[in-house]
Amino acid sequence: MGRLTLILLTSTLLSSYFHPGRVVDAQSIFTIREVSLSMEPSNDVPRDTNVTVRCRAVVSSLGQEVLNRQYTILKDRVQVYTKTTTSSEDLLYPLPMARAFNSGKYTCQIAIEDKREVSKYQKLTVTGLSKPELHLNKAVVNEGEEVTVRCTAPGETGSIIFYFYEDSKEIKEEQVSSNYAETKIRFTSTGIHKCHCAYTVVVVPDAFRSEQSNIVTVSVKEIPYTPVLEILPIYKIYEGDTLDISCSLRRPQYNSQSTQLILSQGTQLLSSGTKDKLNHSLVALAKHSGEFECRLEIGNVVKVAKKNVSVTELFSLPTLTMSPVEVFPREPLTLICKSESLASERLHKEELTYTLEPSDAYLIPRGAGVFQGKALNADFNYTCTATAKGIMKQSKILTVRPKLPVSAPKITVLSKVILGRPFEILCNSSTGTLPINYTLLHDYMPMDMITVKQPYEEARFTVTITRTDDISKYICQANNGRKELSRRLDATVIVPLSHPTLTVVPTLGEIYEGDHLYLICGVQGTPPVTFKWYRVGNENPLYSTTSNSNNTDYQVKDLAKHHSGMYFCEAINPANTAVGSNPVTIEVRMALWKKALIGGICLLVLAVLALLFVLYYRSKRVRVDRAVTSVWSERPPEAANDEETSMMSNEPDVEYTEVVHTRAVDSAQGATDPHDYGSVEYAELNGEKPEINHSYTEVNNYQDLPVPVD
Repeated sequence: MGRLTLILLTSTLLSSYFHPGRVVDAQSIFTIREVSLSMEPSNDVPRDTNVTVRCRAVVSSLGQEVLNRQYTILKDRVQVYTKTTTSSEDLLYPLPMARAFNSGKYTCQIAIEDKREVSKYQKLTVTGLSKPELHLNKAVVNEGEEVTVRCTAPGETGSIIFYFYEDSKEIKEEQVSSNYAETKIRFTSTGIHKCHCAYTVVVVPDAFRSEQSNIVTVSVKEIPYTPVLEILPIYKIYEGDTLDISCSLRRPQYNSQSTQLILSQGTQLLSSGTKDKLNHSLVALAKHSGEFECRLEIGNVVKVAKKNVSVTELFSLPTLTMSPVEVFPREPLTLICKSESLASERLHKEELTYTLEPSDAYLIPRGAGVFQGKALNADFNYTCTATAKGIMKQSKILTVRPKLPVSAPKITVLSKVILGRPFEILCNSSTGTLPINYTLLHDYMPMDMITVKQPYEEARFTVTITRTDDISKYICQANNGRKELSRRLDATVIVPLSHPTLTVVPTLGEIYEGDHLYLICGVQGTPPVTFKWYRVGNENPLYSTTSNSNNTDYQVKDLAKHHSGMYFCEAINPANTAVGSNPVTIEVRMALWKKALIGGICLLVLAVLALLFVLYYRSKRVRVDRAVTSVWSERPPEAANDEETSMMSNEPDVEYTEVVHTRAVDSAQGATDPHDYGSVEYAELNGEKPEINHSYTEVNNYQDLPVPVD
């Protein structure tokens, strides 16, 4: 029984777990093929249209597993709706009675397990706004009274900006997140005023403006209070006259409402109070010309009465001037204080007096408004005062700045001075009041002038010299009322290099192997000079050196044949213009000892050859001297036997001719022998050499003819 109960329980649990329609938590096999979004009925609709946002997802899966689909609708990248469902039907997001606020870019996103897909966006545009409605809590008010104004945008939602207008002029603006806005308006002027409103629905990045609302008319009544401003005298007012000014209130009888009166001129408050009248007196001055104001304040209501007053000057503001305009310390000067104009109908010239301040300025009065003395060593401020009929007017401050005499200018060059090229000369004085005129002189003749007006300015002159001694002829003059001369210009003049030469030692034609070669490069110009030696065909210099002399040399030791070639040199100095010499051809000849050795060897060879010739010649003479001195013809015997013939058959037939030359007998042999036949020469007659052996008998004298020997 217990076993049966266990089986039934297990079966029930399994059947409930695998109930049809239950979502299996195991990992499903599926793919989201497509997600699309559409607007129904269309993307552009008028206001109050029922719009449906349809999101369609195409999902492919293996088997019949039920998938959880999470849909999200976004408007302008902000989530506006979300829903989770297992249905494969399209998701519908309704927008009933669509308004402008519903306009925007919509997208649909679907998420199944760990996979997400987003549709392309669709833009919805809802055109048309409801007409705004304006309401006021009062239609008739007193001036200065506030009215509550309410503007409504029926049916609209979102961020809305309301605009309020009075007589077609915008007076207020309110931004709210509801479809209405309230504000208060105060009417400060009497009469009929027309009010209306409008609104704008903000849908970033767009904005939709409504039409104008209904017009509401407001009647503003004047309160029976009036400010009154009176000024005496009414007509021609001169400085020194007394001005009597009153600011009063005209109100209804038996009305005791609290009021405030304020009397002012420009920004200056003259009087104020809660009484019905204000009185104010003052001595008229030129500065009182202008507008006076009587201001009445009753609660939030303000009323103003204004009048203009013109005050004629008795005398103008004095001016203080100096003569001469520029002075040096301790030089005489005159200060003149004077009013340019005065009201002759009210004031005589003699009634106007002048004083100088400060009184201890070491200047003595020399007449009406004239003060004389000497300039101080430092700057000093002066003012003067003109006085007549109790009216005092002070001049502006005059600062007397004694000029500091210019110091002797210093003349220098600002760059290298190269003959024939422009360079700059600077003239500068360390002290002296600006402006300073600097003049460049050449042999005391003015060349150019520059005026320095500001401390940062400089007097620079551009000149060119063609001779080195011209540099010392320049001087500078500075003048600011006092003249000073500089010393003569002292600067090094760089002469550009010219006439480059390359000298060869030893001289050309006498350069031999093993010698030391000196290539001397010389130029004309200002040292230091950098010399470089080159061999034609080689871009890099063989040698480079800088010298304070106009010439220097490059030594090539132990010359060899490979040193032959074309050489040249270049030179450059601070003028930065390089010059080069003409190429020189160097030919390294054979060393003299080599020539002597070769000559000796040749002579030795010739001597050996001569010796060999002599020995050869003498050897022949000895043979002839020992030879037989006869002439014969030898032929083989014809009667030779067969054996002898066979032995001699391979030998040629030879014929010899003996020629005897007479010769002198050596002195050691005694007197000349009359039978001396000289040497013997053999001529080969048949062109073959017989192998014949000859033996010669030594001959001591030549009395007998030689006898041939077999």
